Amino acid sequence: MVSTRRSFIGGSAAAVAGLAGCLTTSSSESDADATGSGGGDAETYEVGYQDFQTNIEATAFPDMLYFYCVQSGWMNWPSLMQSFEDSYGVAVHDDDRSSGEALQHMRSHSNNMTHSGYNGGYTYGIVARNEGFTQAYKPQGWDKVPDSLKTDDGHVTATRRVTTAVTYRKDIYEERGLDEPTTWEDLLQPEIMQDLALQTPQAAVGLAAALSVNNARGGSMDDLQPVIDYYERIQEGGAEFTDNFLAQFSRGEYATFIRYDYSGLDLKYNNDEVAEENVGVALLGGENGDKGALNMPYGYALLEGAPNPAAGKLFMDYVLSLEGQQQFLDAYVRPIRSSELELPDEFIDPSEYDRTEFQVDYGQLVEKQEGIIREITRGANI
Repeated sequence: MVSTRRSFIGGSAAAVAGLAGCLTTSSSESDADATGSGGGDAETYEVGYQDFQTNIEATAFPDMLYFYCVQSGWMNWPSLMQSFEDSYGVAVHDDDRSSGEALQHMRSHSNNMTHSGYNGGYTYGIVARNEGFTQAYKPQGWDKVPDSLKTDDGHVTATRRVTTAVTYRKDIYEERGLDEPTTWEDLLQPEIMQDLALQTPQAAVGLAAALSVNNARGGSMDDLQPVIDYYERIQEGGAEFTDNFLAQFSRGEYATFIRYDYSGLDLKYNNDEVAEENVGVALLGGENGDKGALNMPYGYALLEGAPNPAAGKLFMDYVLSLEGQQQFLDAYVRPIRSSELELPDEFIDPSEYDRTEFQVDYGQLVEKQEGIIREITRGANI
C-alpha cells in the first residue's frame, strides 16, 4: 500500500486538476468547486456562499496570486498550488513564511497590503481580524465547517487540523537502545535531547508544541512555568530551536523532531530520502496521565484592501472544495471536511489520539497568545 500511496501523491495534482477543470453552468451540480461558464474571450466563475455569492471573470486574474504562508514543503501545498494553476491559469506564490511572520508583515504593510489573503494558524488569523487586516468572505463549503472553527462574520475560516507529535528515527533509537517515546518525560533522556529539533513559539507549530508540553506537565495558559522549565532543560541537553530540520533528519543529524502528526506521516510514507521503516511518529502524554498533544486548526482569510480579490476568492473556494481538501489528506493532514472523505489507514491509531489529544479555548488563546509567546521565549531564553 505504501508504494501505491507514494505514487499517488506524485500524480495527485494532475488528477485533481482534471476534476476542477470541468466547468459547469449551475452551482447546484456540485459544491466541490467554483463553477464557471464560457463567456466569449473570458470565463466567468460563480464563487462564494449565500450572501457572498458572486460572479467573477478570469480577465481579473493576475499571473501570480500572493497568499501568506502558502508554501512548498508544508501540508502538500505544492500539489494544491499546481492543480489550482492548471485549472485556472493563476500561479500561487511560494510564500515561505510562518504565521507569526505573516502577521508582522501585515502590520508593517497595513497601508499597502501586498497579499490577497492570509493562510496559517487559525488563532493568528483571528488576531489579524481583530486588528482590522481581514474582510468578510464566506467561500463555497463554508457551511460544512464546524461553527467553533469559523467566525460568524466570515472573516476567518478553518480549512484543516493537525496534532502535535514527535517524529523519530527508529533505526537510530534502536542503535541507542531507546524505546518509542510515549510521554514528554521520555524526551528528557540525554540520548534524545542531544539531537532533538523543534520550533519556537513564534510560529503556530511551535506554539502548539509549547502548549502541548505545558499541558502534559500540569500547566495552563495562566501557568507556563512547566514548559519554560522543560525548554531550559532540553536546551542544556543539546536540543535546538530551528525552522529547518527535515533534511538533517533524513541524513540522521537529528534523530528526533517535534512538529505535527502529518509532518512525520508525510515524511514516512511520501518521501524516499529515508526508509519508511526507519521513521516513527508518536503522540505524547504526561507522565501523570495528562494529555499532551494539542489539536491545532489552520485556516485562512481574505485581506482588507487585498490586491486581486477575485482570484483570492476563487483560491479560497478551491482550498475548501472536496478536491482541494483531498490534497491535504494525501499528506496526512486532516482536512476540515474530513467526515466527507475516506481517511487513510496509515494514520496513527485512534486510541492514541484518545489518550493524548486535547483542545483549548481558541478564543481565550487569541486573547493570551502574544503574552504566552513572549513569556515562554523570554523565560526559556529562546
